[in-house]
Amino acid sequence: MTGDSGDFLVVLGMVWLLADLVIRVGAVFVVPRNRRPTAGWAWLLAIFFFPLPGLIAFLLIGDPKLGKARRRKQAEVDRLIRESTHGVERVSDPTAWPTWFAQLVRQNRNLGAMPLIGQNAASLVGDYQGSLDQMTAAIAKAERYVHVEFYILALDEVTKPFFDALADACARGVQVRVLLDHIASWRVHSTYRKTIKRLDEMGAEWHLMLPVQPFRGRYQRPDLRNHRKILVVDGLVGFMGSQNVIRRDYHKKVSKKKGLKWKELMVRLRGPIVSGLDAIFLTDWYVETDHVVDVDLVPVDEVPGRDENLDCQLVPSGPGYSNENNLKLFLALIYSAREQIIITSPYFVPDEAMLYAISTAVQRGVRVELFVSEVGDQALVYHAQRSYYEALLRAGVKIWMYRAPYILHAKHLTIDDDVAVIGSSNLDIRSFLLNMEVSLLVRGADFVADMRAVEDGYRHDSRELELDEWLRQPVRSQLLDNLARLTSALQ
Repeated sequence: MTGDSGDFLVVLGMVWLLADLVIRVGAVFVVPRNRRPTAGWAWLLAIFFFPLPGLIAFLLIGDPKLGKARRRKQAEVDRLIRESTHGVERVSDPTAWPTWFAQLVRQNRNLGAMPLIGQNAASLVGDYQGSLDQMTAAIAKAERYVHVEFYILALDEVTKPFFDALADACARGVQVRVLLDHIASWRVHSTYRKTIKRLDEMGAEWHLMLPVQPFRGRYQRPDLRNHRKILVVDGLVGFMGSQNVIRRDYHKKVSKKKGLKWKELMVRLRGPIVSGLDAIFLTDWYVETDHVVDVDLVPVDEVPGRDENLDCQLVPSGPGYSNENNLKLFLALIYSAREQIIITSPYFVPDEAMLYAISTAVQRGVRVELFVSEVGDQALVYHAQRSYYEALLRAGVKIWMYRAPYILHAKHLTIDDDVAVIGSSNLDIRSFLLNMEVSLLVRGADFVADMRAVEDGYRHDSRELELDEWLRQPVRSQLLDNLARLTSALQ
């Protein structure tokens, strides 16, 4: 028996060594293919040091793209959008544009299909409760349909009026369609079931976005998420930006313990661009349900807001596209800036291209400011973000720390005096590669002036981070920051 056991252990050891060798060698062929070098090296290191766990992790979250069927649907819709929106631009005088703007618009059109559309109105809403109130009021006036799409949709004591307005709309015959991200909404365990129950009770037609339900045949990489925030009412008014429909502390234990509150920024849209926002919702609806919704668009001449002067272009992005549409938008803007760049991002984890673009902008004399939160709600991202502060400060970037107990969750970017971007996208690798996002490019001096006023408010409620202060960080914090930075490459 002893001899047989010894032989068995020898055979088992040889099988393990062979499997280990196959995993390591196979990884060299499979992992780097069509992947960024930094991400490839990070995955190879993980697999070489921990072969079996590394392989399992790679199989679960190693592919940053959605399945072929979803990508095929996205490409199909993009083709239809390009064909059906030819010549609808109606933009302001292009001779007044910066020389680089037309090329940027063409890039966005090629990547995300959406055209630049003129004659729009946009107003910023920075008050958390005020944003919920305005969306609720818009739903209360709905006559034909309401389209709701949020990363997190949660019924609680703060959002109850929003849900009541949806229920009232259903009761008077308005078609209410709702999309909510599965994992993000499910993680708010205290509200998820009653949210779904309320949608059922009111008669809304609702679906989960990117559901992770393997026993129902619906599965993809679990950390690929739909991070968009969209509300469209009758095709006449639209809302988008950073805010989810949830209580201001997000029902997080750490938020309650520290008294954290989220600071958001939404934009209320009127004009032809609302139809574009609706098209993004309807695309997501089709991708999730295989059902094409036929919506009668409001004639352009009857669209409220069309006499305004804003040129707007929507830029959808995410793992359903072949390119990182939002990253390319941000890079093009940063390289085009001549005077100033002001970035607001709660999760700022740039890739090498973004870091080089920012440092290059400073070197050619552009003033660059970055607004981030003094405290974080996600430890790993918070520490990864901090690992870039020294390089940014040495490059000459001015960093503003929005004071606790607020989490500055707004996401926007202003370039010089007449171009801005606002939406759901952070400037981090997750938003570039893993999240479905939507960004709004706006050209208009009045709109940028409004953004400047918002940024002035941030500056008043922030403190400037100095290099000398940062260099006094304890070694323990530096170690955590650097380790978290390494994990950000595992995409």
